[in-house]
Amino acid sequence: MPDHAPKPSNPHDSARLHVSGAALYVDDVAEPHGMLHLAFGQSTEAHAGITAIDLAAVRAAPGVVAVFTAADIPGANNVGPVAKDDLLLADGEVLYVGHPVFLVAATSQRAARAAARLGSITYEPRPASLTIEAARHARSLIEPTQRMARGDARAALAKAPNHLNGGFTMGGQDHFYLEGQVAIATPGEDGQVHILSSTQHPSEIQHLVAHILARNSADITVEVRRMGGAFGGKETQAAAFAAAAALVADTTGRPAKFRCDRDDDMIMTGKRHDFQIAYDVGYDDEGHILALQLRLASRCGATVDLSPAINDRAMFHCDNCYWLPDVEILSERLKTNTVSATAFRGFGGPQGMLAIERVIDDVAAHLGRDPLEVRLANLYAPGRDTTPYGMTVADNIAPQLIAMLRESASYDARRQDVAAFNARSPILKKGIALTPVKFGISFTTTHLNQAGALVHVYADGSIQINHGGTEMGQGLYIKIAQIVADVFAVPVSQVRITATRTDKVPNTSATAASSGADLNGMAAYNAAVTIRDRLTDFLTRTLHCPDVQFTPGGVVAGAETLTFRELARKAHMGRISLSATGYYATPGIAYDRAAHQGRPFFYFAYGAALAEVAIDTLTGEHKVLAVDILHDIGRSLNPAIDIGQIEGGFLQGQGWLTTEELVFDAKGRLLTHSPATYKIPTASDRPRHLTITLWDGENLEPTIGRSKAVGEPPFMLAIAVFSALNHAVAATVPDKRSLPPLNAPATPEAILRAIAGHRA
Repeated sequence: MPDHAPKPSNPHDSARLHVSGAALYVDDVAEPHGMLHLAFGQSTEAHAGITAIDLAAVRAAPGVVAVFTAADIPGANNVGPVAKDDLLLADGEVLYVGHPVFLVAATSQRAARAAARLGSITYEPRPASLTIEAARHARSLIEPTQRMARGDARAALAKAPNHLNGGFTMGGQDHFYLEGQVAIATPGEDGQVHILSSTQHPSEIQHLVAHILARNSADITVEVRRMGGAFGGKETQAAAFAAAAALVADTTGRPAKFRCDRDDDMIMTGKRHDFQIAYDVGYDDEGHILALQLRLASRCGATVDLSPAINDRAMFHCDNCYWLPDVEILSERLKTNTVSATAFRGFGGPQGMLAIERVIDDVAAHLGRDPLEVRLANLYAPGRDTTPYGMTVADNIAPQLIAMLRESASYDARRQDVAAFNARSPILKKGIALTPVKFGISFTTTHLNQAGALVHVYADGSIQINHGGTEMGQGLYIKIAQIVADVFAVPVSQVRITATRTDKVPNTSATAASSGADLNGMAAYNAAVTIRDRLTDFLTRTLHCPDVQFTPGGVVAGAETLTFRELARKAHMGRISLSATGYYATPGIAYDRAAHQGRPFFYFAYGAALAEVAIDTLTGEHKVLAVDILHDIGRSLNPAIDIGQIEGGFLQGQGWLTTEELVFDAKGRLLTHSPATYKIPTASDRPRHLTITLWDGENLEPTIGRSKAVGEPPFMLAIAVFSALNHAVAATVPDKRSLPPLNAPATPEAILRAIAGHRA
């Protein structure tokens, strides 16, 4: 198995290139002669039939070379990941504002965008469901409502000594990756197409493009060197832009680039699902939850996309760290005439987790108790360690982790200080909260938990790796390089990781579900060990020594020590294969979706955050004053990279819960479609006091180096900020035993509404 010793904090493999501006992204690739640039002609209606299309003005516009409609697609008109309802180009009906209706290829991006606005489309308006309420009224669902349950929640509610019900809403979120959606398609010989794409899922694009062009997957090669951010927004959403470029390149014989404008990107691509939450909870006087009926309703948008799995994960995380003895979770997946919601960091987990933390805060408010004490009272423990979906919580470090953060961050003293401040401050109010995280790691669609890798050792001792994971800034490549370097005991500088390509490692899963290092790291390790074993056998046979050790000082074979370069040369001359593939499939996971029972996760990652905030009760503005984080990543593969992921994930979660607001008008048009109207967190939103400590432990499961995933779990640490804001709003009426009606995101307007509601 892999070495479990602490790993060094090697810098990101592209760090020097990033800061010097030399890192190549798709749009940086030199444009060959004759390259075409693309734009979609978009629907202006939320739901309508198309009765006529007049594209004469588009074709006549300056620079236009070709125009495409659904009739020009030679194969399947689909870019959807699961269902076949995501059409590349609308065919007879539009389902949301921004729905692509036709495609323009022109000599420049500006010419393509200008021409795309000249199309004349005649619509026959149809009823549109834009909100959760409207879709529920119309009984518009992407799939039947799902139910996960244990015991008899209804009967337990009737017996509980205390009972309350409540609800709130949480908004969606735009991914706002710094590099927008972009792809370049280049035609090759005999019908082959090469695609450079900013995508998390090269194999999916390969397969979808093959179907669109009526070709085999072997005719399509998709390549990804790096992305300028993705966060789930390039798991499925990159497909339309890559497919459009491939269609144009294949049809015209000219290379084609689709670099989407930021406004168009925000209008046309999916967001995080927004949710409505309603709950009935029964509890005792110590705050133990005895019964819970929880109803989740999400706006899924116009097509299926990944909504079933995302909403399933929301259900999985409705327990967070808490034992729920009698529980019923209902999940409505509502189909609306808005752009289809899609994957986003956490994949539904944040929505489910925020729901139960709100329930905990509400119970604490009605009992007049410290919410942390109610949280501690409900934690999983021996004898009550099974989730509502039947998985045992075997590695429950939440109690120890919370206790350690409580002490190290002086929670109790600071809570008293906050109370004293609020007693003397009529305008500014402070709030404080400590919330935990338990996040399941694995794709909940079981077959996606597999990965492949290809490792070459060259005769000069240099090493090249290719694997199915994609680099979106998270440091996956450097982690894989470290893993392979460790196998051969060589410096990481001796290892080169090459761009992810579907013609090197086939049939890969998306780099998502926080599984990139778990899956690809183990696959690369297996490939490297195969070569190391061959080298060991070679030395054992040729030098007649029983023991071979790969060490930083060289390869020790009996009395002889060789450099790795010398060994590679000898092995090549000895006709030993220095190339190997590696494969890994996550063991021990299985899930029955029909029954919502099983073990969907290989393990859980834990964390906790303490947040202190202040609000201005006159303006509704707030400031996050201090945050202390203790997070579990097992034995870190690269501590510096992982700490960066924790900080970035936390701040992105803070943005979701405080500043990032998606606003649609009554006609289904997105009003917040640019940086001028959509407020992402900036450096000034980072709390001045921010400490991040790594939990000193290792994964009980045999992951690579006993590490744990770090991509998504830190996002939910930001729930502490939202709970602290609730505490601050509640301080405006300190003796009132109820939770303020605060919805997320907690914008100044939302905070003012919550203050008014609480005072009323």
